[in-house]
Amino acid sequence: MVDTLTGYRRDNDRVGVRNHVAIIPVDDISNAAVEKIAALIPGTLPLPHAYGRLQFGDDLELTFRTLIGTGANPNVGAAIVVGIEPVWTERIAEEIAKTGKPVEAFAIERHGDLRTAEAAARSAQKMLQDVSGMARVPVDLNEIWVSIKCGESDTTTGLASCPTVSRVVDRVVEAGGTVFFGETSELTGGEQLIEQRCETDDVRDRFKKTYNDYIAMIEEQDADLFGSQPTEGNVRGGLTTIEEKALGNIAKTGTVPVVDVLAPAEAPKKAGLNFMDTSSAAAECVTLMAAAGAVIHLFPTGQGNVIGNPIVPVVKLSGNPLTVETMREHIDLDVSGLLSRQFGLDAAGEQLLNVVRATANGRLTAAESLGHREFVMTKLYRSA
Repeated sequence: MVDTLTGYRRDNDRVGVRNHVAIIPVDDISNAAVEKIAALIPGTLPLPHAYGRLQFGDDLELTFRTLIGTGANPNVGAAIVVGIEPVWTERIAEEIAKTGKPVEAFAIERHGDLRTAEAAARSAQKMLQDVSGMARVPVDLNEIWVSIKCGESDTTTGLASCPTVSRVVDRVVEAGGTVFFGETSELTGGEQLIEQRCETDDVRDRFKKTYNDYIAMIEEQDADLFGSQPTEGNVRGGLTTIEEKALGNIAKTGTVPVVDVLAPAEAPKKAGLNFMDTSSAAAECVTLMAAAGAVIHLFPTGQGNVIGNPIVPVVKLSGNPLTVETMREHIDLDVSGLLSRQFGLDAAGEQLLNVVRATANGRLTAAESLGHREFVMTKLYRSA
């Protein structure tokens, strides 16, 4: 049993559980320079991605929000921002710097990759030394922002791993903490259950509009989603409809009210359970939630999803005994004992809370130890 919680308290009073020096490219063509910097300074964290050029409107703003939020995440102790052009590069760095953490910006134009990498590497080395001297301090559970998303769901997910997460969600929120969930399309067939839990009429109306707009976007494509929703893995695991999948998904959200509705990568403004409008694609969803400020992610899985994230530890739990046996290296907590009645839901929730405490205190998750660093930006539409 781990009783104490520790973390890194940032200048803006947010608490992180990791202490990365992130090397953030503004655009896809800056990835090579970012990777050169990270190769020169082992221990820094490069975050290459595929977008950032000729985007516009809401799509461009989401990219900015994601990159800024990633650098601002409390699990990042310092950041280097690299872009081809100076204006966007400086915009992202300036926003990250509002958290109080060290940030420097480098533009490649008129310098080239090699000189940019050299200058940025010198800054990154100093940052890495400085953050390594930061001490962990005691923190409270309500200071650890938690995000939740399930993946490769099956019948055991709704019966075991998602209800286990619900116990931790309730504990964190009741302590005054912040949790957020999303997966908009995967609420289909159970969306009314979320509506009923919205704290106010305004929150309910915004949730309904967000959900209806997402579903309308899908229906406008005139596509057969079978194979995507539910996925092949869902079907093999016994889920034959999106409604069955939704009920399992909703089971992880606990019993507390929904206090707000967030845009993708938008930081919560209220403590409590927040809904974020996200894709159900695992890497995209977790990336958006990390950009919104989550410092630990709880990930129930049935058939065995292997996802991780570069800056946020992803805790995976499963109630499927076959998955636990065949994919043991990916599972942080085995709750299959719930189905064989070896223990009850309260005990499973306490086990998961203990894993959360250990993770917050520095123990690597399975995904971290295996090198899973999936960082996937969400794109809303084609570029110009």
